[in-house]
Amino acid sequence: MNSIAAQLPRVAHAVQAVRDLGADSFVVRLQRNGLQFEPGQYVTVGLDGEVDAREYSIYSGPHDDHLEILVKNVPGGYLSPRLRRLAPGQKLQVDGPFGFFTISETRRAAGRFLFVASGTGISPFHCFTRAYPDIDYTLLHGVRRCNERYEMNAYQRARYTACVSRQHGGDFGGRVTDYLRRHPVDPASLCYLCGNCDMIYEAFDILKDQGVAAEQLFAEVYF
Repeated sequence: MNSIAAQLPRVAHAVQAVRDLGADSFVVRLQRNGLQFEPGQYVTVGLDGEVDAREYSIYSGPHDDHLEILVKNVPGGYLSPRLRRLAPGQKLQVDGPFGFFTISETRRAAGRFLFVASGTGISPFHCFTRAYPDIDYTLLHGVRRCNERYEMNAYQRARYTACVSRQHGGDFGGRVTDYLRRHPVDPASLCYLCGNCDMIYEAFDILKDQGVAAEQLFAEVYF
């Protein structure tokens, strides 16, 4: 998730570690500093002493004693290459949490969930499944290559499907939208989608055609 400069005061959080996930992606672990959030929310993150910031969905769970964000390194980008070079003890400025891509207690008790992610859009679902271990979900993760299945062992294997579009070896060969067309969902499902806008628009049309009501569709767009 990317953004404009943050407008509100930010709090310094010390870096604890940078964990490489391959495929030019990594997790930044920070001191939590008592930050309270709802699973699915995001924070703005910037370098210490600088004004510009970017938005990142919170990757860690609300019960963890640290704060984590999942970052895709963008060659030539302003922030991500610098985040990758961070060392323990360096500080980032964090503001938030923000956002409404959350699951209420009433919804959690209501039934089955379909989570659909592309790339690093899996972040809020990693947070959801850490926060709500008993939630009834299916997770579709759309990636180009197998090494982009970020920490897939964090999910119950029977509930996780990797849709790999440019390499053999995934659970499904193709995009998540291809999978949805071939595997219609239960119209009663609560569907949460996070990723690039093209995927979300296409998936919304597919799910609506399969009988999912508009009020059961929720999205967080990554640009």
